[in-house]
Amino acid sequence: MRHYLGQHHLPRTTAFRLRSPTRVLLVIAGFLLAGTALPAQAQELGKLRQITGPSPFADCTSDDVAGQPGINYPETEIEPWIDANPTDPRNLIAGWQQDRWSNGGSRGDVSAYSDDGGISWKTVLVPNTTRCTGGHFKRASDPWVSFGADGTAYYFTLAFNPDRRHAFGANGLLVSRSTDGGVSWGDPITIVEDGVGQVLNDKNSLTADPSNPDLAYAVWDRLRDFTLPPGNPSASDMVKATAGAGDGVVAARQRAKQLADLAKAGRQPTQVFFKGPAFFSRTTDGGDSWEPIKKIHDPGPNAQTINNIVAVPPSGTVFDFFTEISPNAGTRIGFVRSFDKGATFNGARYATTIATVFGSITPDTQELVRDASILFDVAVDPRNGNLYLVWQDVRFSAVDEVAFSMSTNGGLSWSNPVRINKTPRNHANILRQQAILPTIAVAAGGKLVATYYDYRFDTDNGQESLDDWAIICDSSKLDCRDPANWGVELRLTEHSFDILKAPQAGGFFLGDYMGLVAARANVLPAFGIVDGDQRTSVFTRKIKLGGQVTAAE
Repeated sequence: MRHYLGQHHLPRTTAFRLRSPTRVLLVIAGFLLAGTALPAQAQELGKLRQITGPSPFADCTSDDVAGQPGINYPETEIEPWIDANPTDPRNLIAGWQQDRWSNGGSRGDVSAYSDDGGISWKTVLVPNTTRCTGGHFKRASDPWVSFGADGTAYYFTLAFNPDRRHAFGANGLLVSRSTDGGVSWGDPITIVEDGVGQVLNDKNSLTADPSNPDLAYAVWDRLRDFTLPPGNPSASDMVKATAGAGDGVVAARQRAKQLADLAKAGRQPTQVFFKGPAFFSRTTDGGDSWEPIKKIHDPGPNAQTINNIVAVPPSGTVFDFFTEISPNAGTRIGFVRSFDKGATFNGARYATTIATVFGSITPDTQELVRDASILFDVAVDPRNGNLYLVWQDVRFSAVDEVAFSMSTNGGLSWSNPVRINKTPRNHANILRQQAILPTIAVAAGGKLVATYYDYRFDTDNGQESLDDWAIICDSSKLDCRDPANWGVELRLTEHSFDILKAPQAGGFFLGDYMGLVAARANVLPAFGIVDGDQRTSVFTRKIKLGGQVTAAE
């Protein structure tokens, strides 16, 4: 959920050291490469700014890295999220996984704040979540940041321990709160915690209510895997995941593929192997306490939700969007609605199906890239309540590209999915046409901004070259259901990077999602770049939206 922001200001802080202070003011070349018409007043890109710095865990020994299963990748910053303060759009907070593990999670989720609109950043630890920050869990994942209407910030963390017996380790969902714009964080409140066994609370997100500072909503999938000890591993049609404990996304993709293969063969699972309903909790007192967790959607046996995200349009309706994987309906994006601020939810409705091959592959060596396959991003227009979805889909050309759908009537109906990425289709190698990890946000005046990575500059030079891009559609003047009305493509990366140097976690990995937030007339992405051998950093680059956005030629 993204917010359109207010106008107050806070004082500046000391600048955080940047590794790459490259300066680009106007990206006319980006328009020409994309084949779009140059607008009357070109959109402007600020400098590429690095959000993250050296790992704050370099000297930590309390989590016993050598004694844990899997490979740890020091100096990796993975899977960023970002939000902006509605009381001061210059105040931003980003969160990410620090020092990622190959089989799930990181040594800790970390935050940084800016009070000068993203020019400078200061790293701040979120205390008492993992052992490296004073907590009792060894790992953390799925960082999520959200500002409340009064400027209170929330940081939502999945914390867990790996388990060598191939069960889910102990795990819990923790909410931390900041009342000073991310300069400091209080002790976390545990919303739910489970011991070693068959249960994993996974893929969490948190959205503060944009109009009521007392309200914030936390959602996640609560997976129960009956194939884990003491499960039954002998069934011939078992739907079983082999991902590392705590890596629910990889496991969900494995289950989705197994279910799809069974469906193609005209078969159904004969036992209940897993369940994954959507769960919910809320605060009604500005984060002082959280209500007991409750199930808000259950897709049934051998089915699950994942990627639960709350969106709140101006009507005040609370939407929980999710990906649903089921043996009968395949993979699709659904949602439930609450008309009483989360006290109750109605039955599920569905926006669209997801056509997927369960992950992209590199164009030359055809190695797996872990991306946003089966996931999505959602945004809401604060002026009129329009809802927007983007996700990876193969329906347009048999490789992953960016699909877009929208609703103008509160989710009652959705437009036909269209391809919006501008990746050229003239490559001899169709895999260079892939577009992955999409995000979307709504800026002032209804301008939609979407971002994605693609391989258009990849060549036969032994590297797999990836770049990050942004595209724009002005929904106040153009019909964004028409892909021709998405134009002004901007290159966010200054140079292509080699994804083969990224850490491995079920594929070469930058994150299951990237961040994107609108702050008045500006949009700020938070995205990963490989900047060394098995090293990644998180960057941002202000997109200043000016002039009319024209359609593509």
